[in-house]
Parts: sequence; C-alpha cells; structure tokens
Amino acid sequence: MLATDQDHNAPGSLHSRLLAEAGRLFQVREFNVLIALVVVGALISLFTPYFLTTNNLMGVFRAFSLTAIMSIGMVMVIITGGIDLSVGSAMGLASLVTALCFSMGYPTEVCIAAGLGVGVVFGLCNGLLITFIGLPPFIATLGSLSIGRGLMYMITRGVPVTPETPEGFAILGQGYLGPVPVPVIIMLLLMLVFAVIMRRTRFGRHVYATGGNEHAARLSGVKVDRIKLSVYVLSSTIASLAGVIGFSRYLSAEPASGFGSELDVIAAAAIGGASLAGGAGSVTGAVIGAALVGVIANGVVLLNINTYAQQAITGGVILIAVSLDVLRSKIMGGKT
Repeated sequence: MLATDQDHNAPGSLHSRLLAEAGRLFQVREFNVLIALVVVGALISLFTPYFLTTNNLMGVFRAFSLTAIMSIGMVMVIITGGIDLSVGSAMGLASLVTALCFSMGYPTEVCIAAGLGVGVVFGLCNGLLITFIGLPPFIATLGSLSIGRGLMYMITRGVPVTPETPEGFAILGQGYLGPVPVPVIIMLLLMLVFAVIMRRTRFGRHVYATGGNEHAARLSGVKVDRIKLSVYVLSSTIASLAGVIGFSRYLSAEPASGFGSELDVIAAAAIGGASLAGGAGSVTGAVIGAALVGVIANGVVLLNINTYAQQAITGGVILIAVSLDVLRSKIMGGKT
C-alpha cells in the first residue's frame, strides 16, 4: 500500500519540482531577456527568411558588438547607482586620437595605447568629479560628453580623418576567426572576463554592495569612492577600446563618431536587467540586451520599416523590460 501511495504521489511531486524550477528560472533577469531575444528573432524570421542566414546573423553580431562591448563597462557603473553619458564621446575621441597618431607615423602599439589613454583620462575626470567634488553622475558625465564632442569638432573642423594604416591593423575591426568576426570574439572574451570578475571577486562584490546600500557598504569597510572611480575608468576605457575597434573597421575617424551611442548602451544595460537605482544587473544581461537592440535594428532594415521608427521601437522595448522588472520585484517582495 505504501509503495502504491509513493507511486501515486511521485508524478505530482515531480510536477511541483518542475514548476518550482521554472519559477526560479523566470526570476533570472538574463533568462527573461534571452526569451525576449528569441521571440523577437522568431517573429522577424516569419516575415523574412533572410534573417536566419549565416551572413545576416554574423552581420548582426558585428553590428551590435561595439554596443555590447561598451555596455559591459556601463553596467558596472549603473550597478553602483551611477550613469555614464560620456561613453559615446570617449569612443569617438579615442577613434580620432588613434587616427591622428597613425597620421603622424607612430607605431600601431602606440596608436592603440593613445586611443585607450583617452578612456583612462575620461574615466579619471568623471570619477574624480563624482567622488572628490561631489557632482551628480548625470551632470559630471553630461559635461564630459559635451567637452569630448566639442573637442572632436574643433580638432577635425568637421572633416573625417583618414590616415594610412598598417595592413595588419584592420584585422581588429574587419578580420574573422573562421566565420566569426574578430570584434565579436573580443566582445565574448570581455563578457566572460568581466562576468567572472563581477560574480567571483571581491571587487565585484564591492561594486554590488556600493549600489545596493552605499552607507552600509562604507560601514562594512568597502572603499566606496575607490570603487566608483574604478568603474568609471573601466567604463570609459572599454568605450575607448570600442572606438579603436570602430576605427579599425572603417579606417576613418568621423567627427560624429559615437554620437548618440550612449543611449543604445544605456538601453542595453536597462533591457538586460540593470536597475538604474543601483545594486542589480549583470554583464551577461547587458550583452544580451545589446543583442536585442541589434536584432531590432536589423529587423527594421530587413522589413523595410521606416528607420526613424527604430528609436521608438527600442524605447518601447526598454519601457516594457523595465516595467516587467519592477513588477517582478514587487511580486517577489510581496511573497517575502
């Protein structure tokens, strides 16, 4: 009789466990964004079979890789409760400085280092204005955005800089490893490295603690100002790396390079589950969010939708993603 009862209850018990596991899975922000990415991709493929071709998918990956790279730095800033509006200017100015160094005949290594140095300077300025002077992140980085953009137009006078570059340099932005574009490989490596850093190191724990409760973090010994300075330097430096890669792809530094990209980067982080209040978010989620933005942009082109509608669609996706995240948080809070 006991064996019969166990046999009778086993399917129900298994069903309950499966439901519980499914519930836990849907509480993971990255999983929800991944589901949204699959659904959007499936909808686009219903209207245009070209979407799922290898050439198109690799093109999509290449197109959103720079946004994804910058979102890795941005999400760390957002987790601390900050915002970095200057990433587009850091990207553009890094591209310009790299181009100018090539035009002056410097070696490739020096040109790349100079481009990355732009990001370090941007990050230090932003971080010191926020931690030492006490400016709000929005104001500090908005000022940096304007200064960087102004410098680009002053230096170039609105004319693209197109220097001669060594043949091997173009591999960084134009090369492939098998069927995979090099920028995509760089994106995946950065995602892996910083995902581990954020989840498995003391630095990552301190970043989350700073955004979760800054006062409590200070009391527990976290050097909050140092953490904030570090994430702003990382954000700008990663953005400048995207600028160097972008210049390597086009071999021309445009005066408007990076203009408006900060909005796509912030959108990627927000769609990926980063809380603008701080304390929540992930590198993986930000990259998946960038992929979703990239797929939407590609779908707009393939379906011959007015390109001006892309921003409206992206904005709608952001509102839906953030609203669902807030609702989920309220539901989970109610359960606890």
